[in-house]
Amino acid sequence: MIYVDNAATTKLSKRALDEMMPYLTENYGNASSLYAFGQKSKEAIENARAVVASFIGANPNEIYFTSGGTEADNQAINSAAYFGALKNKKHIISSKFEHHAVLHTLKKLEREGFEVTYLDVHENGIVRVEELKKAIREDTCLCTIMFANNEIGTIQPIKEIGEVCRERGVIFHTDAVQAVGHIEVNVQTQNIDMLSISAHKFHGPKGVGVLYCKQNVPLRSFLEGGAQERKKRAGTENVAGIVGMAAALKEVMINRETAAKHQTMLRDRLIDGLLKIPHTKLNGDRTNRLPNNVNVSFEGIEGESLILLLDDDGICVSSGSACTSGSLEPSHVLLAIGLPHEIAHGSLRITLDASNTLDDVDYILKKVPEVVSYLRNMSPLWEELELGKKEFQIK
Repeated sequence: MIYVDNAATTKLSKRALDEMMPYLTENYGNASSLYAFGQKSKEAIENARAVVASFIGANPNEIYFTSGGTEADNQAINSAAYFGALKNKKHIISSKFEHHAVLHTLKKLEREGFEVTYLDVHENGIVRVEELKKAIREDTCLCTIMFANNEIGTIQPIKEIGEVCRERGVIFHTDAVQAVGHIEVNVQTQNIDMLSISAHKFHGPKGVGVLYCKQNVPLRSFLEGGAQERKKRAGTENVAGIVGMAAALKEVMINRETAAKHQTMLRDRLIDGLLKIPHTKLNGDRTNRLPNNVNVSFEGIEGESLILLLDDDGICVSSGSACTSGSLEPSHVLLAIGLPHEIAHGSLRITLDASNTLDDVDYILKKVPEVVSYLRNMSPLWEELELGKKEFQIK
């Protein structure tokens, strides 16, 4: 099997598992307990907090552990919105191709009377800072724009966005779930006020994440209950998950530059090879994208059929976000960059890992053209395109 769907989830690293195991077996004490056995767990959590903080340029007391990126996004956005409302500021700025954890939270806030401006991301999948500047108003309380897109991998001008928000007194949150562990993320130099992380995107365990919140930014409690996480996130701590996340992050950060160089080489080889297939389009900017991300659209086919046939050949890929894989609707990300519905339906997302090889890439480049050709030969739409009854949209 060749697994190239690492934007959906990654394999738990052996180092993370090894460091988790003691807290699943012999060191199982509750971190809120005062006796020494419980305080072992408390110490492990605080050590992990310091590790995570060190890799994103934060202070440990700015790190809050959550159940993952979705919870972190929800807490950040709701906190900024509700505190903004206390000052009669109920305007929020975001982009059209955010993760649904952000978009659905914003839709909920719109039903509660907030107004949201959704910035265009244009054909290359990148927000324009000048358009952000024009969108900010006196009543803008929050700007939430993802660091790197989960489907097409484009990287946003985060530092510049943060600068604009700071100058205008607007809280800036970024969903960095796809970025942390893959590219440089520094909350201080990039002017970030709030940031979301999910461990399973960088070989940590599922069900654990982080919300970074700058010290002077107000944070609202998301869950009611105990006093855990400085009274901002009630619930008994997932000690093993937290320890595993810190171990995985440390491991990927030590090897990040070497891994990025290797993945970029594989990525570019894949892009060059796939674009040799007639009527194929790369989605997103060619270079300003995550080192492991390839997203292409093939005219005249359905992405779901492509994925299932590649699965028969032992290749695990996707057509977009794993969170919406059960939907029959085309990707909102691809629609946001201007693709028509029928082209958006024929997309393929390949997300690499440091463990992938040139042999993996060459096998993919052998099988994808075969499957695309097979599906096109079965398609009445493709026949109409070839006969000139309909015009090709991807030239």
